[in-house]
Amino acid sequence: MVSTQFLLTALVVVLAPGTGVIYTLAIGLGQGARAAIWAAFGCTIGILPHLFVAIFGLAAVLHSSALLFSVIKWLGVAYLLYLAVLAVKEGGPLAPRAERNASSGWEIGRRAALINVLNPKLSLFFLALLPPFLSGSPGTATVEMLMLGATFMVLTFVIFVLYGIFAAQARDLFLANDRAMRWLNRSIAGIFALLAGRLALERA
Repeated sequence: MVSTQFLLTALVVVLAPGTGVIYTLAIGLGQGARAAIWAAFGCTIGILPHLFVAIFGLAAVLHSSALLFSVIKWLGVAYLLYLAVLAVKEGGPLAPRAERNASSGWEIGRRAALINVLNPKLSLFFLALLPPFLSGSPGTATVEMLMLGATFMVLTFVIFVLYGIFAAQARDLFLANDRAMRWLNRSIAGIFALLAGRLALERA
């Protein structure tokens, strides 16, 4: 059984605005609810590699290998800056537009998954988050961590979908105002750039 304490902790973590939340909001504003659901799905799938790395003890390798950590980190920084460019590029996949679902669902999901895949801190996060909620039995530790990880992923998907639907409901307000649209694009780009800067300062 998953404890109430874990559910509350995971809920607080998922609700906190991060890169995945910003991307899902941008997609919801730009292309509507259906596209936002694809974004939420992609962000959730992007958790899987880090979850398995943490469960099977490989996060320690990532943590101890400065070169491996740096490679993944700088790929993540470059990707976030790329998303910032897409947000301000007229007609780009993150720019709000009148037509819905301008990008394919798989394209939106793939871009979302990469956001989390290229964040090396997620493996270390799971390595720190999961052990305190285990029963202490070595024989069931792997199964328990898989269950906790699956619960975290379900919460991630549900909360991100809600964020995306909220953004989709607000999109018409922005589409009706060109000035608000420009500031929205710049704000999204600025947030991605700030997140890239924060990731660049991270250390293993």
